[in-house]
Amino acid sequence: MPNPQEAQTLIVTDKRGQFDKSPNPPAVVDSNAIIFEAMKKNFTPEQVEKMMDLAERNQKNIAKQAYVKAMAAFKSNPPEILKTKHVSYQNSKNQTVEWDHAVLGEIAEAIIKGMSPHGFYHRWDTEQPDKATVKTTCIITHELGHSEKTSMTGPPDTSGGKDELKAVSSTNTLFQRLTLLAITGLAAKGMDDENPGNSAGNGKITPLEKWEIEAKEVCEAAQKAEDIIPWWPANKDAMLKELKEKDAAKIRAMVVNRKKELEKAEKQPGDDDK
Repeated sequence: MPNPQEAQTLIVTDKRGQFDKSPNPPAVVDSNAIIFEAMKKNFTPEQVEKMMDLAERNQKNIAKQAYVKAMAAFKSNPPEILKTKHVSYQNSKNQTVEWDHAVLGEIAEAIIKGMSPHGFYHRWDTEQPDKATVKTTCIITHELGHSEKTSMTGPPDTSGGKDELKAVSSTNTLFQRLTLLAITGLAAKGMDDENPGNSAGNGKITPLEKWEIEAKEVCEAAQKAEDIIPWWPANKDAMLKELKEKDAAKIRAMVVNRKKELEKAEKQPGDDDK
């Protein structure tokens, strides 16, 4: 038996900061620290590459979590966006079709002011794959690097005799407004909401409402049947991914009815007798 009077020695080895020289060393978020440790421990290039990959994935996860947390904070106190522009036109039945919507400058100003304190900024990318198509993408990026985006596609707005540049600009302006609202999950609100019973005005916009707004404004802008014909084929696939078939059918019916009105208005007297 050990003598209780004898002093006992306890040896503790501090292994903090040491890496296991295995093919899968632990990840370090700081890339400079990874390189420094690799140099000290004589890691192989393959080991360093694996460490860097793990660190990059970890950083992406951290950035995404930060994005979600910041967006939740932003949405807890969303900016107020009012419908300040009134749209009105007479259809072929001499009925007045009208609604209110917010303008792009006011939407962007309110959202930028609300998002900036949470580390967000936004931008738009515009593409024109062909002369009949304009695609606008709104991208929101958080300060830690995570980004999310949403896009809309449609024909240039040639109504009112616009030239090619103005036609593209008109459609792009419409899509910038709608995509910014859609990606932030916001909706303009006002006393004259088009559908008081839906979710518009409570700070959120549904996919159905997003497509209804776009379809209504495309219908309002069209002055000739050919202005509206490309819209449905250009947006059908994207719409069916977001909506139920019956809801997509309602949107299509709205566009088709407006096309028929325009075709009837364009028909010359005596055409039926030919």
